[in-house]
Amino acid sequence: MDSINLSFSHSFLSLSPPSPQLPAIAAAASSSSSSSFWPQGFSSWAMVRRILEVTNPPSPSKLPEPRGTPSPSPMSSSALFFFAGVLVVLVIVLILITLFWKFMKLNDMTTKFAKKDNSLPPQGVASEVLSGTLRTISYFNFQTLKKATKNFHADNLLGRGGFGPVYRGKLRDGRTVAVKKLSLDKSQQGESEFLAEVRMITSIQHKNLVRLLGCCSDGEQRLLVYEYMKNRSLDLIVYGNNNQFMDWNTRFQIILGIARGLQYLHEDSPLRIVHRDIKASNVLLDDKFQPRISDFGLARFFPEDQAYLSTTFAGTLGYTAPEYAIRGELSEKADIYSFGVLLLEIICCRKNTDLSLPSEQQYLPEYAWKLYEKNKVSELIDPRLRQQGIEDRDVVHVIHVAFLCLQPLANLRPPMSEVVAMLTCKADTGTPLKPAFLDKRRRAEGSFSWDVISEAFPSPYGSLESHPASRAK
Repeated sequence: MDSINLSFSHSFLSLSPPSPQLPAIAAAASSSSSSSFWPQGFSSWAMVRRILEVTNPPSPSKLPEPRGTPSPSPMSSSALFFFAGVLVVLVIVLILITLFWKFMKLNDMTTKFAKKDNSLPPQGVASEVLSGTLRTISYFNFQTLKKATKNFHADNLLGRGGFGPVYRGKLRDGRTVAVKKLSLDKSQQGESEFLAEVRMITSIQHKNLVRLLGCCSDGEQRLLVYEYMKNRSLDLIVYGNNNQFMDWNTRFQIILGIARGLQYLHEDSPLRIVHRDIKASNVLLDDKFQPRISDFGLARFFPEDQAYLSTTFAGTLGYTAPEYAIRGELSEKADIYSFGVLLLEIICCRKNTDLSLPSEQQYLPEYAWKLYEKNKVSELIDPRLRQQGIEDRDVVHVIHVAFLCLQPLANLRPPMSEVVAMLTCKADTGTPLKPAFLDKRRRAEGSFSWDVISEAFPSPYGSLESHPASRAK
């Protein structure tokens, strides 16, 4: 092999063109081919020639170009690979952006449960997630909420809703939340009530409705996690437990906000929803005293223009419409009745039933109507408001709307859209009939019936049938 000239150029090994000594190499190879080491038919010369062709290829510029062959592209293969790689990367990026956009869009309509500590959402909720009917909420482990509320300590108790107490909690990420712990001993269908509340709260959204952040179903424990409201519930202010005073403008904005929230539930929501337990403790106030209706555990939704015949009572006595309390007939007009009671409470800053007061003042709707008949309804106004020099007529106008909401027959009560219009002076108020309530004698006797509650009370029109609203129906 000494006869082969080796040269190094540009960091790679190349063989110089064949020299005159090449026949010697070929001869040596030819003589070696007779050795028994090489396979039969093996050509040593062919091997040497192949080695030389591979290690020292002829320059393309020196090779004759066949006729009709197009000239090679000036772009090198490395450049082609580079641009092809860039193109592939761009396509992948576009695909990822498209998938991310579709995921975010889908995420607005579906619920994503953030499973913690290997806890799984209940089967009913999981099916709703798969069907894509819920908005995004979080799924909390019971131990997480237990720790957040310091084992549901009494110091963290915010209040009690229709189906259980509500506690203040602080999550590990620093957020303060309100945790509602459902009391299963108050419901024979605790699981279904829980899932009903989750379904409805996550299917609707309005600035005057509470926002659900998450839920938990762990064994017999069922909890709901709401956004925390700095000013807690309305009853703590209305009933004067914390000596906090609200001026008339604040009270009116709360009244109007509750009315708009109910209008959304009854008329504007994708579902027709009846709350069934409208009262001060179920209205939360944010840091700007904007009201949020909460506690949908007793709510029901119905097909359009259909009432619901309830076989079990749910609600709070004193706020319940007579047709629902006695006959079990439930419609959105039951909420309107409860709203009328709540209006009077906010104006007077007292509970609807207070047995510590003189007998004629114990039941608020009855007392308010007596003052109305005597043309002394302004005496119903919170004295602290009158000290501020408010216009009595503005408050009396709202009291008038409250009486219309308390009408004895459901079809005489205005829908919430009309209530909002009357509160904002965009619609006229008619003449109310005597509200539906039990007089103190029958309450003391404990004997009452639907006929007692809904009898035709004396009015300027003489009877229910002669009332213009009744004739219109």
